[in-house]
Amino acid sequence: MKESTQFRSGKGHRDENFPVASWLIRPQHRSVILAFYEFVRTADDISDHPRLSAGDKLARLDRLESSLLGKDDQETVGVALRESLRERQLTAQHALDLLSAFRQDVTKLRYTNWDDLIDYCSRSAMPVGRFVLDVHGESRTTWPASDALCAALQIINHLQDCATDYRALNRVYLPLDALALHAVDVSALAESRASPSLRICLHALAARTAQLLAQSRPLPHLVSDARLAMEIAVIQRLAARLVVLLQRRDPLSERVHLARPAALTLGIGAVAGCLLGRLLRVVTTAERLQTP
Repeated sequence: MKESTQFRSGKGHRDENFPVASWLIRPQHRSVILAFYEFVRTADDISDHPRLSAGDKLARLDRLESSLLGKDDQETVGVALRESLRERQLTAQHALDLLSAFRQDVTKLRYTNWDDLIDYCSRSAMPVGRFVLDVHGESRTTWPASDALCAALQIINHLQDCATDYRALNRVYLPLDALALHAVDVSALAESRASPSLRICLHALAARTAQLLAQSRPLPHLVSDARLAMEIAVIQRLAARLVVLLQRRDPLSERVHLARPAALTLGIGAVAGCLLGRLLRVVTTAERLQTP
């Protein structure tokens, strides 16, 4: 059987909506994060592959898990991540949680309500943030804010790709009760542009996603590693801009992605704001300590 990497979409860490182990991350942490990314991207591409059968997808996800856990060496990305985790004494649980979500992608095509979608995000997105925090040795008290951010990023992707997911995979992440509230059938996602009712529904879901982003706002201030804090600030700034676009545009017919120059400008502003905020907190703390 071919290695699962041969079914990759061709998408790499530089092609993602949000930074993955960018230059902001300390060099000693990048290799393990990239090993995690390669494993997860391979599994994700398998679950989304348009020509593999459901049985083939599940079998390949099982192979990836088997190699990750050291039961065999069939999948190089599994072996590479296993070794990286062993060297850093990190758990494989975050990767296993993601595999659970990818298996669900193969077998579950609809989501009943927001809570159903968040449950999926708890395995498809939240483990990514938790893994990066663990790599940096951050306190697990940061997890709730990280979970909110990762869920928001996942739902942003779902809103951006809602038409493609439906047309290519018959997969709909938009909660069915939200569609029903606006009298929209999932078949509307096959149209070349969103109907007025579908647009209202999508904009409402984007607004709800903005609330998740708001819950994540303290995260850069909660982490100890300044470079990780800057990376998080960049991600938050990019996500906030995308949410604004998703509340104004139609993802079926309009661009709801950021061009590289715009993303770079937003990122520079986020880094500067994060650095200034951390500096001001240091100064304020020092002044308090000097006050009699």
